[in-house]
Amino acid sequence: MIQLGAVFFGLGLLGRVAWKMGISPIPLYLIGGLCFGVGGFVPLHGIEEFTRIASEIGVVLLLLLLGLEYSASELTTGLKRSWMAGVLDLVLNAAPGAIAALLLGWGPVGALAMAGVTYISSSGIVAKVLGDLGRLGNRETPVVLSVLVFEDLAMAVYLPVLTAVLSGVSFLGGLTSVGISLLAITVVLVVALKYGRFISAIVDSPDHEVFLLKLLGSALLVAGVASELQVSAAVGAFLLGIAISGSTAENATRLLEPLRDLFAAMFFVVFGLNTDPRSIPPVLGIAVALAAVTTATKVVTGWWAARRQGIGKMGRMRAGAALVARGEFSIVIAGLAVASGQVAGELAALATAYVLLMAILGPIAAKYVEPIGEFFQRRRQMA
Repeated sequence: MIQLGAVFFGLGLLGRVAWKMGISPIPLYLIGGLCFGVGGFVPLHGIEEFTRIASEIGVVLLLLLLGLEYSASELTTGLKRSWMAGVLDLVLNAAPGAIAALLLGWGPVGALAMAGVTYISSSGIVAKVLGDLGRLGNRETPVVLSVLVFEDLAMAVYLPVLTAVLSGVSFLGGLTSVGISLLAITVVLVVALKYGRFISAIVDSPDHEVFLLKLLGSALLVAGVASELQVSAAVGAFLLGIAISGSTAENATRLLEPLRDLFAAMFFVVFGLNTDPRSIPPVLGIAVALAAVTTATKVVTGWWAARRQGIGKMGRMRAGAALVARGEFSIVIAGLAVASGQVAGELAALATAYVLLMAILGPIAAKYVEPIGEFFQRRRQMA
C-alpha cells in the first residue's frame, strides 16, 4: 500500500510538472519508472502483479476511448482511403529493423522480429498524446488513426507468423493461426457495422454505476477473447469502441476518461519499471541510429498519407510527428523473440533502448512540430 501510494502520488507530481512545462506527461512517467524499476535507484517490490494488470487495463481503455470517437462506417472509409499509406508505412519502417538485425548477424528470425519492433507505432501513446494536445478533432487525425488501425490489423497477421517461426511449428500450423486471426477481425467488424446499435443498447444504462460496470466488463471481455484468438487485445477494445455509437458513446467517454488517465499512467510507468538501465549503454548507439532513421520514415508516412487527403502542410507535419512513438507492441515482439531462445539476447536490450527513445521522442515531436514548422516557414518567406 505504501509503495502504491507513493507511485500514484509521484505520478501526480510528474503530471503537474509536465502541465507546467506544457508537454505530455508520458516521457516523465517513463523516466520515473526507469528510476525505480529493475536496476534503478530504489527498486520497488511487491506491486508487480497489480501494476502489470493495471497497465494492461490502461492500454485497453486508451484504445476503447479512441474507438468511441469514430463510427464503424468512418473506420471502413478511412481504411479504404489510407491502405496505400499503410503499405508504405510497412515498407519504410519494417526495413530499418530487419536490415539492422541482419548486419548484427541475428539471421532471418532476428530480422523478422526487429522488423516488427521498428514498424509498429504505439497506439496507446499516440492516443494519449492526441488527447493531451487536443487534436482529436483535427482534420489529420482520421488519417493518423487509419494508419494506426492498419498497423494493428497487420499485427493480427504478423504475430501468429512470428510465433509460429519462433516455435518451429509447421507452415500449415502458422497458416491456421493467421486464418483464425483474420476470421475474428472480420466477424467483429461485421457485427460493429450491422449491429452496433444493439451493442450500444446492451451496454447503455441510466445508472452510472451499472453503465460503468457493463462498459468496463465488456471491454475487458472483448480484449481478452481477442487476445486468446491471437488478435491484439488493443484491436479488440478499439473495435468495441467503434461498435458503440451515438449518445451511448458520448456518455461512455465522459465516464471513462478519469479511469483511462489513471490506468494509462500505470502502463507507461510499468514500461519504465521493467527496463534495466544497465542494459542500455552497450546498444545505445545502434538504438539512436534506428531512432533517427525511423523517425524520418514515420514523418514521411504521415506526410504522404495526409497529403493524399488534401490536408495542408502543417497538418501533414502533425500527422507524421504523431506516428513517431513506439511502445507496447514493440516490447511484446522483442519479449516473444528472446523468450523463444531463437534470437540473440542483445535483441531485447536493443528493442528496449530503441522503444524508450521513441516513446520519449514521440510525444515531444508531436508537441513541438508546429513551432518548428512555423520557424522554417518564416525563414523561407524571409528568403
